[in-house]
Amino acid sequence: MKRQTSANRPFTVRLSALLVASLFASSLLPVDTAFALSELKQIPGDVPRDGKAGDVPQEEEEPADEGPMQIPMPDPLVNKPATDTKEDATPAEPVEVLSDVSKIPQAAARMRELIVEAAASGDIERLRPLLGKGPTQTQVGDADADPVETLKGLSGDQEGIEIMAILLDVLSTGFVLVDKGTPDEMYVWPYFTERPLASLTPPEKVDLFRLVTAGDFAEMEEGGNYNFYRVGITPSGEWKFFVAGD
Repeated sequence: MKRQTSANRPFTVRLSALLVASLFASSLLPVDTAFALSELKQIPGDVPRDGKAGDVPQEEEEPADEGPMQIPMPDPLVNKPATDTKEDATPAEPVEVLSDVSKIPQAAARMRELIVEAAASGDIERLRPLLGKGPTQTQVGDADADPVETLKGLSGDQEGIEIMAILLDVLSTGFVLVDKGTPDEMYVWPYFTERPLASLTPPEKVDLFRLVTAGDFAEMEEGGNYNFYRVGITPSGEWKFFVAGD
């Protein structure tokens, strides 16, 4: 019998063998290719998210650039309604300056007249009966001290002439009624006591300079208020005070 070789085998047999080999190779190719791609995308030292080897880690998206960080402004400590500003801005009513003594209660007008007469005499002792005693004593300083001696001590001379001159000048100015309708209602000279210095008109400043010097006025402007001598007389005719200060 003649031995068959690959050269003399039938053509169909060889063709079948080639097809089987080709199919077997193509079935293996996707597995190898997938494995090779996973190996290329795997970063050395990177641990997959689910812990399984060979899984491709998901790439994290970079946050969008939102510009520089903005620091929030702190809340106000006190929140006020918008209407508060309008209410606070309401100007105070102007103080009425009085000048006609004949239109005030007769008892108050009479006390002023007596004070003027005593001070104009040049004899300070004539003020003593008008200054009162005890609870009704006029405030001129220490309540326990003799009021006439206190006035002498406030004067630039030993006889009290200067302080009486000041008393006359104060009572010659315009005046105001304070605490109207209350137990403390009183007529006060001069009217500067109830007026801010910044609101004085030029003629009113002339009135003020009859009492004080330009240097005194400059010092008053720092505080904003009149702080020289003032006189207070009640509607019932009681001389309440003759003092200096705010």
